[in-house]
Amino acid sequence: MNNFDFYCPTKIVFGKGSIAQLNDLINEAVGKGKRVLMIYGGGSIKKNGVYDQVKAAIKDHKLFEFSGVEPNPTYETCMKAVKMVKQKRINFLLAVGGGSTLDATKFIAAASKYKRWKDPYNIVSRSLPVKKAIPLGSVMTLPATGSEMNCASVISRTSTQEKHAFRDPKVFPKFSIVDPQTTYTLPIEQVRNGIIDTYTHVMEQYATCDVNTPLQDSWALGLIKTLLQEAPKVLANNEDYEAKANICWCATCGLNYWLSVGCIQDWSTHRIGHEITAFYGLSHGQSLAVILPRLWQARKQDKAQKLAKLAREVYGCQEADDLKAADCAIGKTEEFFNSLGMKTKLADYGVDSKEAAQRVKERFEERRTLLGEDEKVTPDMIYDILMNC
Repeated sequence: MNNFDFYCPTKIVFGKGSIAQLNDLINEAVGKGKRVLMIYGGGSIKKNGVYDQVKAAIKDHKLFEFSGVEPNPTYETCMKAVKMVKQKRINFLLAVGGGSTLDATKFIAAASKYKRWKDPYNIVSRSLPVKKAIPLGSVMTLPATGSEMNCASVISRTSTQEKHAFRDPKVFPKFSIVDPQTTYTLPIEQVRNGIIDTYTHVMEQYATCDVNTPLQDSWALGLIKTLLQEAPKVLANNEDYEAKANICWCATCGLNYWLSVGCIQDWSTHRIGHEITAFYGLSHGQSLAVILPRLWQARKQDKAQKLAKLAREVYGCQEADDLKAADCAIGKTEEFFNSLGMKTKLADYGVDSKEAAQRVKERFEERRTLLGEDEKVTPDMIYDILMNC
């Protein structure tokens, strides 16, 4: 096991009716009498009752609102919120929605404190450290990204068709409320995307080089087993509380850094997927479902040991040869995505694989970027992976 530092200060408040604790949680985090900006997306929280619950819960603070955060939050929209933060002298941010809303809120928290003569986009494009950030919390309504218990964010820039991630401890949420009941009205497409996002988060941390981390491996494979077990239940009944609670907790634990401590991580599927989303508008879950099986096929030799373990311990494969067992893991993973109703080829989304391969290859060549846990994923390999998508 490699050396590691672990820090996760976020308080999770999980379960039915937990939004009622919101006022006390803000008081506990930053004190009474704050100017709170509630940040949300397209208005679904007004249809599912979450908006009313939040407004009813907040009593000791002055509440302002900013809406319109996109499913892939953009720099341009975030900067509109930054302007409002400064005009209204906001001193606490509250993300209400899914991971995109919280990702946007994390960037807004950092950008609002950025020196006015510098471009806040440097936070994501150049991974510059965040020196100050406005404190924030969240009320989650979509299980997917795990953003509620981590300090990572992904932001797109429309003008340049770019999508970048950043991570900084100063944007950890002070608290996150997770009430599975708030997810009952989600469209099935978002439920499906969230399950695939969680699955891929786990695999980016697990399916890499083995550095003798049996506990982390067991956590990862247990989480995947739970997803396989609970996913059909929520697809059959989106108001199955017990199944939805398990899916929500899987999403949170899938990227709260427990699985990755002491391990080597990959994240090449996400990095390539971000470019496909930026260029062609596929949802995050769609891009991951397309790329992960093909990337694994390209990296099978290097990932055989972990993929074979996935095949045997999760999918019941009896194959003794690691490479053949790895093929089983790849096939079963794609079958699982398909069983959720997710298509796994670029052509299914009207995207020409040759064009996509060339555009994404050129993007990574421009950045001189090598991906993967061992930096073996070159622009040429990315081209081949996408040609096979």
